[in-house]
This record gives sequence, structure tokens and C-alpha cells, in this order.
Amino acid sequence: MDQFLQLNKSFINGQWVEGQGSETVTISNPFNNETLTEVKIASKQQVEEAYQFAEKAHLEWGKNAELRKEVFQKASEFFVIHKEEILHLLAVETGSAPFKAELEYNITLGAFQAYSSIIDKAYEKWTPEQEFMPGKANEIHRLPLGVISSIAPFNFPLYLSLRGILPALALGNAVVHKADIQVGIVSGSLIAKAFEEAGIPAGVFSSILTTPQEIGDLMLEDPRVKLIAFTGSTPVGRHISTVAGKHFKRVALELGGNAPFVVLEDADVDQAVNAAIFGKFLHQGQICMIINRFIVHEKHYDEFTTKFVERAKNLPYGDPLNPNTVIGPLINPIQLEKAINNVEKAKNAGLDVLLEGKVEDNVMTPYVFGNVDNASEIAQTELFAPIALVVKAASDEEAIQFANDTEFGLSSAIFTSDIEKAREYAVGLEFGMTHINDQTVNDLPNAPFGGMRNSGVGRFGVPFVIDEFTQFKWISIQEEKREYPF
Repeated sequence: MDQFLQLNKSFINGQWVEGQGSETVTISNPFNNETLTEVKIASKQQVEEAYQFAEKAHLEWGKNAELRKEVFQKASEFFVIHKEEILHLLAVETGSAPFKAELEYNITLGAFQAYSSIIDKAYEKWTPEQEFMPGKANEIHRLPLGVISSIAPFNFPLYLSLRGILPALALGNAVVHKADIQVGIVSGSLIAKAFEEAGIPAGVFSSILTTPQEIGDLMLEDPRVKLIAFTGSTPVGRHISTVAGKHFKRVALELGGNAPFVVLEDADVDQAVNAAIFGKFLHQGQICMIINRFIVHEKHYDEFTTKFVERAKNLPYGDPLNPNTVIGPLINPIQLEKAINNVEKAKNAGLDVLLEGKVEDNVMTPYVFGNVDNASEIAQTELFAPIALVVKAASDEEAIQFANDTEFGLSSAIFTSDIEKAREYAVGLEFGMTHINDQTVNDLPNAPFGGMRNSGVGRFGVPFVIDEFTQFKWISIQEEKREYPF
């Protein structure tokens, strides 16, 4: 089961190499703090070498669609063959409870299928109508960008890594990828092993196990990099955008969220509670799309909170290897401490404690707070933990107003019996995604996934991602002798 834990090295130019950086990092099981493996981190020079190899490798890779199809097929088969080992790795390295691990695995396979379908879009060519300048033939070519930096988070590390890697590779680019080191095996080495087994040419994909402290902004500033794909916090995303802007580099950023779950006056409360439990406590709340604020019409407030608390307090928690577990550990003690501090802030603010959770090792069981002021600091904080905040709204209009009252704009949800009314409200919500009569955690490979405002720029999903990872080239051919005025 632990064969992949031996892949504790960086993968550069088709070789597994020992890191030459300044420290060794321990990767631990977040549930019991057991050491899984130790990683000698890669140095800045090794990362620079990865970009040198990528620059040399991407041209031939981009022009060989048949090879890309073959590599994608074989890499996908690798994930199918090793399903049980991958599910186990997601549990012990990332703290993923069984349902979450299975979900992440399945959407990863879906990503391979979706992004394989766009391989032929690289070097695509078409000819527009010649209506403006007779005698001139025009061609539009879609070209790969070249070399892409990919930087992934800890929460859905396998899928969110591949969500950037796969479209980049499919469209003929080379990728230098950095996993979050605390989940570096499943987010980096596992992916590199899959591509190695699939026969990807040396240099086309590199997996770097290192830290920002070691390499600084190299992955943002290297002159060979044409786009930075990043999923993570808004403060880090803002820094990436600032640095990239100075160098006129593209970015695809999926950042923080403060997702509202709005229960309108005519909502089905029981179904809203069903959705709310899933959309709040999946992966202990460590998801950018997770419900952060429940905004409930005052007509349903008491019923909703009573039923929600009853469900939340009975969720099984503990070891993610237990098939019954729903609430597993937070990723590390630092995240747990942040969660505990937010609980104390909520209590000190005088909020109603509707459900008092508890902490056992790195596991926090659900907390539920009621009568939350939507404008308060706690309501405007992305919690990333199993902490639920319930806001009471006097009307549907106020509920929608509260929902929009945040700097973030990733995902949102509305529960109602009036779909047409919900559509009108949904269009007015300043979020990249709004789900009617569902919860906020949704990701489809054929939908434009992404945020508004401080939740990021760019869109993933087919075909929307194609423009993110390619560039257009206009070639004109003057077929008739042109007369010039001077």
C-alpha cells in the first residue's frame, strides 16, 4: 500500500533526483502524526534546470498530438490500475475520509477524459472570411504557450494539481509542477510516476518537491514561464498576480472563497439541510468552495438550525482509514490552531453556540454558531474548518444582499421552490458559480469553473480552459499584388 511513499524525490528531465536544498522535510499522517517519509527538498538551481529542460522539450511535444494521446491514455490507465493504493495514500497523507478520497479519485479520472478531448486543439488552424481586404488570405493558428508553472494546494491535491497540469500538457505545453510539500507524494510524485510509466518525453513534465522559502519567486519570475496556474489562498494569489504582472505573464488563479448558502422563504427545509451538511463538512470544511455562511430566511431559521445541528452532531469522526468516518483530521496543527482561534473569536463575539464541538488530536468535530452578524469579522473570514455560521435574514432580498456582501466570489447556492426567481437572483450574485437547490461544492469538467472578485481569474473546464493555455497567431498571405499609397 505504501509503495508510492518511496517516491520521495523530485522528478526532473525524466529522472528521480535527490534534492540539493537546505533542509529535509517530514511528510506526516495528519491523523496520528506518524512519519510517512522524508524529503530532501530541491534547490533553486535544480528548479532552474527543470525550466531549462522544459524549454527544450515543449516544441516537439506540442507538435506530436498522437504521442500526447498515447501518454494521456496510459497515464489514465495507471490511475485505474492503482486505485486502492491511491485511495489509501489520500487517506494517510491528506486526511481524506473515504467518501472524499473516492470523490477526488473519480473526478481525477474524469479530468483525464475531459482534457484528452482537447489535445487536437493545439496547432489548430482556421481561415476567417475575407470580407475586409480582398486579395489577402488570413489564417488564425492556435499555438501552445510554451512552459507553464503549476502550483497546487493541500486540500484536493491530486485533482487540483491535474486540473492545471492536464490541459497544459494536452495543449502542447511543458509543465514544471510544485506540490504543497506536506502532500508532496500524492500531489507530485504520484503524478510524475504515472507520466513516467506512460512514456512522457524527458523534460516535458517535472515534479518539484521544495518550499517557497527555498526557491523564492523563481517559479513566477523565470523568463521561460509563460503562465502560472495556482490554486490556493487569496493573499498568495495576489502576490503571484503582482509578480506575474511585472513580467507580463499570464495567470490562472483559483483563490479563496466565502460561499453563501441561501435558504429563501419558500425553500424545502429538509432538502436544504441535507445539502447543507454535505456542503459544509466534506473534507472537514477544507475546500475553497465549501459553505462558509448559511443565510436563512427568518421563517425557517429555527427549523433549519435545529435539524442542521441534530445532523451535524452525529457525524462520525476520527481515522480516515475507518470506512465510516466523515470528519477526518485537519491537515496540520497550524490549521487546527487557526480553527480553534476562530472558535474563540466566535464565542468572544457573543454568538449563539448551537453546537459545541471538541478537539481530539488533529480532529475537530463540528461547531455551529447562530445569529451571526453577516458584517462581522468571523462571517467575513474563510474558515477552512468544520465551523458553521448561521445568519438570519428578514427577507429574501436581504438574504441575497447578505450573500453578496463579501470580497470573495467563488461559489454560492440558493434554495427555493421558485426556479425562475432563483435564476434572477443567481445572475445578480457576484460569484463565478451559483447552484440552485444544491450545495456549493461542485466541479464539472465541461463547465467554466472559476471565480469573480478576489476569488481569482481564469476558467477551467472544457472548452473554456483552451484559451487560457494557448495563444493565437494571425498569419496573412497577400495573394494579389497590393498597391500602396506611397
